[in-house]
Amino acid sequence: MYAVIETGGKQYRVEVGTELEIELLKAAPGDAVAFDRVLLVADGDAASIGRPVVANASVSGEILRRDRGEKLISFKYRPKARRRVKKGHRQELSVVRISDIVLDGKSAAAAVAKAEEARKTERQRLEEAARKQAEQDAALAAKLAADKAKSDKSSAKAADKPAKGKAETAKPAAKSSGRSAKADTTGTADNAKAKAKPAPRAKAGTKAAPKKTQK
Repeated sequence: MYAVIETGGKQYRVEVGTELEIELLKAAPGDAVAFDRVLLVADGDAASIGRPVVANASVSGEILRRDRGEKLISFKYRPKARRRVKKGHRQELSVVRISDIVLDGKSAAAAVAKAEEARKTERQRLEEAARKQAEQDAALAAKLAADKAKSDKSSAKAADKPAKGKAETAKPAAKSSGRSAKADTTGTADNAKAKAKPAPRAKAGTKAAPKKTQK
């Protein structure tokens, strides 16, 4: 819902929560003010146009502070008369926040508060759902990490067992190879001794066989 009000000889389009600068009002900061000259009130597709003002309509606001507008320069001169007049002006303003728009007993502030409450409830519901989802995700991640650690531990144990078996089988092989090497060395030594023995000498009393001569 929005409205068009008239104050200080100017027209303003306002909604609930709008802050605007208007001509100075005789009110202190923090005071509540009411604008009776409401030219138009629109609520959705329906609109009430005043002739010149809307009946049973009012706009209320609160004075926030006093302020001053931008400096305006007024310069006048008359040619060929050596007349120059320069003036500066800053308008005194009141900063107002619109608190409510009422039309035929229907309050715009109440509708805004209700929508804000519904939005807040929806936000809380979404936050609660997000929190529950985060807890479920954390629990699932912890479970997967535990399962992975367990599987890694079992695989490491399975890898250690074949390694120990291989080491045990390697020891007897090494012992047998050592024995065969020793046997080979002893056999070669006996052969060498047998070759190194001198040929047996002929016994005394035996004649040597005569040598054959060629003719």
